[in-house]
Amino acid sequence: MTLPVGFVVELDRHTRAVDGGRALVGGFPTRLIRLTPRARRLLAGRRIAVRDAASALLADRLLELGMANPVVSALPAQPHPPYSVVVPVRDRPRQLDRLLGSVGTGHPVIVVDDASRRPAAVAAVAALHGARLVTLPVNAGPAAARNAGLRHVTTPFAVFTDSDVVLHPDTVPTLLRHFADPRVALAVPRITGLPGPADGWIGRYENARSSLDLGHHPAAVRPGSPVSWASTACAVARVDALTDGFDGSLRVGEDVDLCWRLIKQGHRVRYEPSARAAHEHRARLDDWFLRKLVYGTGAQPLAERHPEFIAPAELAPWSAAFLAALLAQRRWSLPVAGAVAGATALRIARKLDGTSHPHRLALRLTAIGAVGALGQASALLTRHWWPLTALACTASRRARRAAAVAALADLTLEHRRDRAGLDPVRYGVARRLDDLAYGTGVWLSAAKGRSTAALRPRIVR
Repeated sequence: MTLPVGFVVELDRHTRAVDGGRALVGGFPTRLIRLTPRARRLLAGRRIAVRDAASALLADRLLELGMANPVVSALPAQPHPPYSVVVPVRDRPRQLDRLLGSVGTGHPVIVVDDASRRPAAVAAVAALHGARLVTLPVNAGPAAARNAGLRHVTTPFAVFTDSDVVLHPDTVPTLLRHFADPRVALAVPRITGLPGPADGWIGRYENARSSLDLGHHPAAVRPGSPVSWASTACAVARVDALTDGFDGSLRVGEDVDLCWRLIKQGHRVRYEPSARAAHEHRARLDDWFLRKLVYGTGAQPLAERHPEFIAPAELAPWSAAFLAALLAQRRWSLPVAGAVAGATALRIARKLDGTSHPHRLALRLTAIGAVGALGQASALLTRHWWPLTALACTASRRARRAAAVAALADLTLEHRRDRAGLDPVRYGVARRLDDLAYGTGVWLSAAKGRSTAALRPRIVR
């Protein structure tokens, strides 16, 4: 399978052309690829348009390495893409009515009632919009409900959307463009907050920091990258790639599991932020906190299914040594951490031998790696390992200092970036509650599964 003529990709924002355009550095994990003179001629600025076998091969290779993304506005569009909409729902007739009013006409809509307490209300809304109703006698959860709907799909594409979502008119058409790449099995939009009256401080925080919002930049969804999973609150899927469907035994994390299974099978999953779907975020503190905790409980079941993907942090040996030196907080900490970083930069420079300014580039890559390691350490201390951090703080001044620095650095960087419309105090409280809830869920799932797999960082070369 190759990319079709007319397919256009653009270098990812993290990809840099070096050595006068003779090489590219980027991807996840970061790597350097050298371009032949013919390959260099295929690059028009930062874009490659597929015109022949050579350009298709180069574009496909860059997509596979995470060094480029499709230019969705330039992708071939299907005039009348055949797709069905599958909506799992339990009660929520008002939200269902709002959603079905946004999905448009001209395609089948399948509403799966997952044992509603008021089934008549759901049935009335489905009938009003001409949707097919599938009723489950026992509440089976969103994964099993989607599978029940999927069994009635006869079109080549299926759109999965939750009842508390509202689609924009161009959401599905934009996502369908990604399927011009024959390896794409799933494409997801950016999930934003549903416009409406100003919520309380939790609502404003959630609009800026929703777990479903994967950011401003397009990306390949893959473990170990900035977009390591994607939500199926709204998603378009190639039906013939969903041979096993969702894992019906999962009540949470079923979307993560599906993404990772598709990737293992050699498919691609794309995140496209230019397509958007609005989600009715939880704004009540108790409801929001419980939902974050439930998200965390998916960690151990995912660890059992995908042990190679679930680690809360992935560190290279050098970055683990770098962090260990800093966290020791001794007189020798800074010199040792500096020596580790310096030795790493020299090792990277040797691998870049033959390019112009290899040491300058190596220093830059080492600095990026060090910042990334510090960010992961901060997340471990304040989120995944917070019970251990709290326990250590009761007995160690160094632990208290490390926890305070991690929390303050995280607050400073994230508050500036998110622009949630909250003052630093309320934003900081919401941020720590977010971490507290999710981390608690992870520990509860680890205790239930009698395994620390979801809590152990991974050292990778």
